Amino acid sequence: MASESEASAPLRRARGRPRGWDDKTAQNTIKSLDRAMEVFEFLSTDQGQTLSEISDGTSQAAATVYRILVTLEGRGLVEFDADEQLWYIGARAFVIGARYLRRTSLVERARPILRRLMETTGETANLGIEQTGSVLFVSQVETHESIRAFFPPGTLSPMYASGIGKALLAEMDDDRVRRIFESEVPVVFTPNTITDLDRLSQELAVTRQRGFAIDAEEKNLGMRCIAAPVFDMHREAVAGLSVSGPASRMDVHGVEAISAAVRDAAADLTRAIGGEAPDRPGL
Repeated sequence: MASESEASAPLRRARGRPRGWDDKTAQNTIKSLDRAMEVFEFLSTDQGQTLSEISDGTSQAAATVYRILVTLEGRGLVEFDADEQLWYIGARAFVIGARYLRRTSLVERARPILRRLMETTGETANLGIEQTGSVLFVSQVETHESIRAFFPPGTLSPMYASGIGKALLAEMDDDRVRRIFESEVPVVFTPNTITDLDRLSQELAVTRQRGFAIDAEEKNLGMRCIAAPVFDMHREAVAGLSVSGPASRMDVHGVEAISAAVRDAAADLTRAIGGEAPDRPGL
C-alpha cells in the first residue's frame, strides 16, 4: 500500500527529453546513427546510386556504407536493384514522411478544400508538390464516378507531363526549368507528350498568363487534368491543386468552368496557409 505522502504526490509526466537536452556535444550524439543519416540524406538527393558513388559522396568507407545500407534496407528505408546494382530510397521512407505531412498545415488545410473541389467539379481533386524535379502527389479526394483518375499519395510523375508539374514549372525561372527538364531523357507517354524544351517554354508562358495548366492527355490517353499553383508567404509556388478525369467528361467545353473552380480552390489554399499570389494579371 502506498504511503500517505506517496498517494498525495502529483503524478509526474514522463519527459520528452532529459535534462541538458540542448547539449549537442559529442557525448550526446550517436556517431554511427549520424553517419547512417548522412548516407540516407545523400541518397535522397539523387536516387539510383552505386555503393561507390555513395561512399565517395559521403567520404565514408565502402564497407561502412554497405552495412548502413543493408540496415536501412531491413527497415524498408532503402531498396537495392540487383540488376542495375543501384540503391534507391525505399517505400517506408514515404510512409514516415507522410506521417509528417499529415501534421503540416499544407496537407491538413488542403483536405477540406480538395473535398469541395471534388464536389464542385465531380472529378478527382489532387494536391502535389515538387520533389527533386518530379511531382509528388501528397493528397487526393476521389470522385464517386466509376471511371476516374487515380494518383495515390506517393506517386511520382514527370513535371513536363503533369498538370500540377506544369503549373509549378510556370512559376520557376528559365534556368531551373531547363535543369529539371534536362535532368533525364523525356519519356514519350502519348502522342501529346511535350518532349521539346522550346515547346514546353511556350506552354509555360501561356500557363503563367492564364493562371492554370492543362495536361491534355500528355501522360495518359483519355485523361485530362487542370491545375493551378499554391503560393506561400514569399509568393513562391509551393504546391499545386488539380482536377483530373476522363477526357470524355473534361472536354474543351468544360475547361472554363473547371479551371475557374481549380483556381479558386488554389487561391483558398494559398490564403489558408498565409500565402499570397504574385501581383500580376490573372492571379
